Amino acid sequence: MTKRIPEDQPFVVRPSVAKRGGVMGGVMLALLTPIVCCAGLGITQGSDGSPVLPVLGMLGCLLLLIALPLGFQLWLIASGGPILALSPAGVWIRSRPTRGQAVWLPWEAVAQVSRRRWSLEKMLVVQPHDPRMVQNLGVFTALDSGLLSAFYGSGLVATLNFADKPEAEIMAAVAHYSAGRCPIT
Repeated sequence: MTKRIPEDQPFVVRPSVAKRGGVMGGVMLALLTPIVCCAGLGITQGSDGSPVLPVLGMLGCLLLLIALPLGFQLWLIASGGPILALSPAGVWIRSRPTRGQAVWLPWEAVAQVSRRRWSLEKMLVVQPHDPRMVQNLGVFTALDSGLLSAFYGSGLVATLNFADKPEAEIMAAVAHYSAGRCPIT
């Protein structure tokens, strides 16, 4: 276990802030469009002398309350370094989705590598032969890992659709570097 995945590995995958930010922005826009339309109706009905500034102020506060946590989450994801690295000896993968530790597993310790999807997220899931390998990584990692295990079957996951490389290239690299030492589904 280490704080960050080493950058000197033959195949390194980093998070794509532009892809994730675009999707988050699109979802935020879709959720906020009805609110903005209702606020617009409130402004047009306010021409009888009622104050318009409180409606605009509330809308601005709402946008700020949504944009700040999303921006913070994007920063956490992007500032943690690579999310996955592959070599002929093994795989480095983050043990937390945002920042935090990375785990190295030799290919012989990997039981299975699979792709899973939940909602908008496609993930590469690495399952070790011995789940105790990732047991003593700390309280926050245990919380994140438990949630990820519930959704994907393992706490060791790396995004496929919000990465700086295409999914096909990542899966081809996994197949190449694992050299048949673990099943890939």
